[in-house]
Amino acid sequence: MIRPVVFCTLLLCGALVAQSTSPASSAKQPAPAGSSTASTAQTSGNATRVHYRPERFAGRAGQYYRMIWGIDSISVKWAESGEMIRFTYRVLDPNKAKPLADKRQEPSLIDEKAHVKLVVPMMDKVGKLRQTSTPEAGKTYWMLFSNKGGFVKRGDHVNVVIGNFHANGLVVD
Repeated sequence: MIRPVVFCTLLLCGALVAQSTSPASSAKQPAPAGSSTASTAQTSGNATRVHYRPERFAGRAGQYYRMIWGIDSISVKWAESGEMIRFTYRVLDPNKAKPLADKRQEPSLIDEKAHVKLVVPMMDKVGKLRQTSTPEAGKTYWMLFSNKGGFVKRGDHVNVVIGNFHANGLVVD
């Protein structure tokens, strides 16, 4: 009974090791419309590799954030060993993105599963840990939320609320 299992394992491992990339498969392929790709890495020859990264907010959600709020590339990341949660976005239209940088609006990050509402902390000598300068097209802006106690974990679905702006169902990386 053990011999057939060992034989099949060796056969499958040998087949995996024997596979190699052919020069035709490592040539640069055009990216599909609407997708973003990472920067290409130059290999020893003239061929380049293209790494596909799916658009986080493809379709209607991406259109909504671009058209209504003038932003894209929204992300929420676990930072500083989980003590902070970093929310970032890239501005496309500065006029539409102004409410996100408004000092009077108090941003919050809500994790309904963990039953917590995180806020932007105020540091004594630095001030609030968020950017409130006038938005400029093409620039990326950020804000940090205090996650003291580590209630929000990687993989959690969170909502970011800044005044009338609501980004729901963001996954913490």
